[in-house]
Amino acid sequence: MPYAILALAILAETIGTTALQASQQFTRLVPSLIVVISYGVAIYLLSVSLRTFPVGIAYAIWSGLGIVFIAVIAFVFFGQKLDLPAILGMALIIGGIVIINVFSKTATH
Repeated sequence: MPYAILALAILAETIGTTALQASQQFTRLVPSLIVVISYGVAIYLLSVSLRTFPVGIAYAIWSGLGIVFIAVIAFVFFGQKLDLPAILGMALIIGGIVIINVFSKTATH
C-alpha cells in the first residue's frame, strides 16, 4: 500500500506538471485549476507516504520518477527532443531508484 500511495502522488504531480505547460503561465483557467489541485493532491499523498518511507527516500522516488515521466510526456505530446545525455541521465535516475529500493536498508521492503 505505501508504494501505491507514492505512485498516486507521482501521478498527481505528473498531471499537474503537464497541465502547467497547458496553462500558458496561468493564463488559462482550467489547466491552471488542474495544476493547483494536482499539486495539492500530490503533496498530500507524498506526506501520507512519509508514514512509511523516510523523507529522503520518498522524495528521491517521487522527484526522480516525476522527472522521467514528464520528460517522456513532453517528448510524446509536446514534441520536445531528448538527446543522448538526457536519456542517459534519466536512465541513471531510474537506476538510482532501483538501487535504493532493492539494496538500501532505509527503503521500505
